[in-house]
Amino acid sequence: MHGRVLVKDLWNNLPNKCITRHCQINIEINCMTNRNKNMQVNKLGKKVIVAAENIGLIIIAIATIIAVSIEINAMFTARTVTLADLLLLFIYLEVLAMVAIYLDSGKLPIRIPLYIAIVALARYLILDMKNMDVWHMLAVSGAILIITIAILVHRYGHSKYPYKEEDIS
Repeated sequence: MHGRVLVKDLWNNLPNKCITRHCQINIEINCMTNRNKNMQVNKLGKKVIVAAENIGLIIIAIATIIAVSIEINAMFTARTVTLADLLLLFIYLEVLAMVAIYLDSGKLPIRIPLYIAIVALARYLILDMKNMDVWHMLAVSGAILIITIAILVHRYGHSKYPYKEEDIS
């Protein structure tokens, strides 16, 4: 807009229409060049952010794989597999699935972290049940119930009011 005001001023103040037209073209070219530079900076910024996201996701995946291997080694060393071990491995697999989905689609379904939270709370309940009083067990169970209801509400809303194609991207 600033470039157009200058062109209008030039048009009104200069007697020679050819010179004014030449100035108008130069100013519009300069405006287009500035827009292209801004677009290039925006594209570069987006590439840097996407690269940082991918590096972070790869670090999360590697750390999760290391944690899985440590847990499997602990199970072999103890020569026993408990329900808590299986639930922990399930949590690790859900984290890997979440990373894979995000790398594949660039989107993170909200349900996956909620599933992870449910399994983590169930694992906590199973491991520490002997040390919990009744109210603490009810609180953890209530948290699991609230998260489950949130998942159901989310799924219902998504099926009843699906995203439009332009809302997704």
